[in-house]
Amino acid sequence: MAVTTVFKADHCAFFPLSICPCHRRAAPKAVAFARLPSARRLRLSLLCARRVYSAFVSSSGGTQLDSHEHKPQTTEATEALFIEPEQQKDGGQLRKRVFSGLAIGIGGGGVVVAGGWVFTVVVAVAVFAAAREYFELVRSQGMAAGMTPPPRYVSRACSVICALMPVLTAYFGHIDVSVTSSAFLVAMALICQRAIPRFSQLSSTVFGLFYCAYLPCFWVKLRCGLAAPALHTELGKYWPILLGGRAHWTVGLVATIISVSSIIAADTFAFLGGRAFGRTPLTSISPKKTLEGAFAGLIGCVVVAISLSRILSWPSSLLSASAFGILNFISSLFGDLTESMIKRDAGVKDSGSLIPGHGVAKRTVFVVELLSCLFTCVWLALHHGSLESGGVLDRLDSYLFTGALCYSFVKFALPVFGV
Repeated sequence: MAVTTVFKADHCAFFPLSICPCHRRAAPKAVAFARLPSARRLRLSLLCARRVYSAFVSSSGGTQLDSHEHKPQTTEATEALFIEPEQQKDGGQLRKRVFSGLAIGIGGGGVVVAGGWVFTVVVAVAVFAAAREYFELVRSQGMAAGMTPPPRYVSRACSVICALMPVLTAYFGHIDVSVTSSAFLVAMALICQRAIPRFSQLSSTVFGLFYCAYLPCFWVKLRCGLAAPALHTELGKYWPILLGGRAHWTVGLVATIISVSSIIAADTFAFLGGRAFGRTPLTSISPKKTLEGAFAGLIGCVVVAISLSRILSWPSSLLSASAFGILNFISSLFGDLTESMIKRDAGVKDSGSLIPGHGVAKRTVFVVELLSCLFTCVWLALHHGSLESGGVLDRLDSYLFTGALCYSFVKFALPVFGV
């Protein structure tokens, strides 16, 4: 009986005597050798730069394996041992994205349904982390080469201000005074600094307040401010009395669920569609995004928005649900592209890698600032009472513009055109 012998060779140099013509279907990184005078073939597959897996396979048909690591019965089974590292990496990234998406989706869904101060505090913590990443991007070497970044104490103070904005919005019910007051204090701090103030410092800081503080506050206004009950939602009939009963299902809750679900669907369908059919680049800002992926994301976003509108009975018309889905897709796409533009100017690939945490001092400062924000949130919650029903920057970029546009659509557009 013919025998197949598999062995592993490290740091060895092989010199092919001839290339086997019957092995042209091998993978691009697989090299085939014919070295023995008999009809045996020596096949090598290079899995990495310093490790080689090889197999002696008889050409007489049936094979039997002597190695205790792998037991292929045929040449095709032996070929299955050689898996490309890129395929393993892509599969690992996909699994990681799926599991992390499920975990974030389940946790985020519970926070959205809970609403009130739970939702507000979570938004404040997420905004704080996103603001830290933004100001670290501004201070990075790529962006700071063409401008003067704001002082570090101003960046830290702005991160705390950004985290307090959602809390102040929930407490007072509006955000106009908070934003204008914060912008004035930041401008005054920059002008009074010892060094010569620069306009680039003011512009990057004020944009950070708008991008990381003002825009996320609309999610609080959307979820907690629109307290009108969604009377046609059937789920409200079966909602437990201890959890708020039918009155818990407000227009703000339903609109937030549809909006968040539509954004998740848009990102997922765009990723899968671009991976399967992507050929045409969408924009030079983000080379990996394709026109085919964007079209798939649009379809997924609209389908999910219409499906949830049928389930939750809001909005009632098909046209309104479709317009709401299209609005969610456009705002999430341009929010993603805006963050990509900031990262490209900063010369980094992942904004999350810039979060301080590589030193004890930086970790201490980060924790102290975060605890101060949480303490303020808890203090306001205890003194104000329960609020009535009514890698971070990379994950939140699609949501930044969406909250403001969805709130404006629900508040002003739907009453005009009907729900």
